[in-house]
Amino acid sequence: MPQLSPLNWVMLFLMFWVVVIILSILIWWNKKNMFYLGHNKNKSVENKWFWL
Repeated sequence: MPQLSPLNWVMLFLMFWVVVIILSILIWWNKKNMFYLGHNKNKSVENKWFWL
């Protein structure tokens, strides 16, 4: 493996944690929206359309 400069190690370290944080935010956002959608199904909504 080639030797990396200290600046490259810092950039790799930062890039790794940015990816971890972005993935955790995306997972949290997905779980939050699914819970929110599931929570809305319990509410009774009047049908404004007169379709049969």
